Amino acid sequence: MSYSSHKKAFKQLRAKPFILKKFLKHNAPKERNTGKATKRCIRCGRIGGHIGKYGLHLCRQCFREVAPKIGFKKYN
Repeated sequence: MSYSSHKKAFKQLRAKPFILKKFLKHNAPKERNTGKATKRCIRCGRIGGHIGKYGLHLCRQCFREVAPKIGFKKYN
């Protein structure tokens, strides 16, 4: 199947539920076991700037907001 737009493909496949199910199965994103995409922020879901140390699992932006509440202090 070659289409100019994926929306056109879905429109045509809605009438054929079995073929749509097969299409979605083979074109679904791959489940990741390693790498950047597996480590996400637990607050906002960002992938970049992840702080996993001490089991925090926060992005750097969320860490800045939460750090004083957790007990971290900023040193100059």
